Formats: sequence, C-alpha cells, structure tokens
Amino acid sequence: MKNQQELIDEYLYYCLKQRKLDEKTVRAYRIDLRQFSEFCVQKKVVTEKAVIRQYILHLHESYKQKTVKRKVASIKAFYSYLEDEEIIDDSPLRKIRTEFREEKILPRSIPYSILQSLLSSMYSKKSIESTISEKKLLNRDIAVVETLFSTGIRISELCNLLQKNIDIEQGIFCIKGKGGKERYLQIGTGEVLAQLKEYKRHWEKELNLSEFFFLNRYGERYSEQSARRMIQRYTQEAMIEIHITPHMFRHAFATLLLEEEVDIRFIQKMLGHASIMTTQIYAEVASKKQMEILKMKHPRNRMEIFEKNVEMGDTGVV
Repeated sequence: MKNQQELIDEYLYYCLKQRKLDEKTVRAYRIDLRQFSEFCVQKKVVTEKAVIRQYILHLHESYKQKTVKRKVASIKAFYSYLEDEEIIDDSPLRKIRTEFREEKILPRSIPYSILQSLLSSMYSKKSIESTISEKKLLNRDIAVVETLFSTGIRISELCNLLQKNIDIEQGIFCIKGKGGKERYLQIGTGEVLAQLKEYKRHWEKELNLSEFFFLNRYGERYSEQSARRMIQRYTQEAMIEIHITPHMFRHAFATLLLEEEVDIRFIQKMLGHASIMTTQIYAEVASKKQMEILKMKHPRNRMEIFEKNVEMGDTGVV
C-alpha cells in the first residue's frame, strides 16, 4: 500500500485536475496535510484515530478557532477521498467529534464617510499629478478601488480578471470565483464605468500585450500585495486613521446594500456565497449599525421631558 505522503500527493493532483480547484486552495490543502503528516510521523500512537484526536487538540492549543476549523476540514476532505477511492473502508474521523463552537467575528467594514473621503482624495489628485506616468498609475488606482467597492469582488478575483471576461461598454464582468464558479456582475454607476473606460484608454498599449485587465507599471498582472500597498498609501495621504484592506471594500459593499434594504439573496448571489448563512453575518453588522443610528439620531433623544409636580385640588382634578 502507498504511504501517506504518496496518497496526499495523489489527492492534491485530483483536487487540481479533476475538481478544478484553484491553485491557492490546493496550496492551502498541501500546507495543512503536510503539517498533519509530519505530526503523525512524530507521534508513536497505536491507532490512526488516536493520533487524529491528539492532532486536533494540538491545533486548538496553537491556532485560532477559524484556522483549526479549516485545517480539520482539509483532513476530513482527504479521508473522504480515500473512502471514495476505496483505499480505506471508513474514515477515522467519522466517530471523532470535530464540531466546535467558533467565536463569531463580525466583518470589519468601511464607514460611508471614510469611503467618500478616500475617493474624494484620490480624484482630487487628478489635477495635481504632473507626469503622464503618474496620471496613468493614478487612473489605474482609482479604477481598482472603484471596482472593489462597486462590485464587492475579492481582491484575488480582481487581480485575475481577464479582458475577455469584461464587456466594458455594457459594464458587465464575468467573475471566476472560488471553485471555478462563474457569476456575472453589472457596474451600475456611470461614473465608475467612465473611470474604467478611461483606464482602458490610457493603458491600451500595455493591455494589448496582456490577457489580464488590471496591470502593474511593467505591464504584468497586478498583484494582491500591490493593491494592499496602494490602498494603504492613499489612506495615509487622505489622513484616514483606520487601517483599510482590499477585503473591507467587499464588506462595505454588502453592509451598505443591506442598509439600503436590498434583499439578502441578491447580495448572496453578487458576492458568490454558496450559502446564505455566510451572507447572513453582514445582516448582523447592519443591525449593529441600525442600533447605533437609533441611539445617536432618533429624534426622541433630543426631546426634553419635564415631569411636573401635580397638586390635587378640592375636586381632585389637576
């Protein structure tokens, strides 16, 4: 029988070639399963079930709940594959309790006023930047931020956007999401669409030599790390004190639409969530915001109520 590492390699090949999972997901599986395999080698335990129990305890001692959940899911998926291929009769995880209470962390969004300040600061630089190169880069940076906020796409999805998947005239994007799933998004704001067209016009020479839509100064695929650094730079220039990440635009997209009473099922589809439960967490953020608004803005808070001392007359009427 093949050793564990050989089985892991076969499983990862299956994930990449047959399940068509993206390389980033397969890379995460590889890291998780290699870590598990190394742990198994170190432990002198009689049964496989016992070593898995020990490993899960080790994970709980070393990582946050969300990370533990992902690593355990990687192992479960691997053993399910071995079952399906009839390499093993039963998964050793079947009778091991792997469900645990995960601390709920609400997604960090960007307040509307901060978004407005950031975009205003970026657009105001258009009349300041002097060289053609500076203007081109600024134009691309605005297009990136506007796309993140207008569509709610993940930064990885933005960086991997292909020109063939964009109808710039109609403002329609075909997004390749997790697991290779496709979804279509519409740019609904004229100003954003105009900015994207301007970017395409200024970068026409570089775009003709690439399949990707967003490019760096060398005409290569725009990277996620470059986007993070770019957003950080403009945030500092706008004297915004909160730390903003590309993924926070996705959170802002969802929470602000919910505050505008958009049906959560439409938001689920636009975000590309397989489960409505994933989208539901944004509803909790919107509810929290609603509570803050009511506490701060409700007109009852401005009312001054004076309680009068009432003396009873002979008739008992005030």
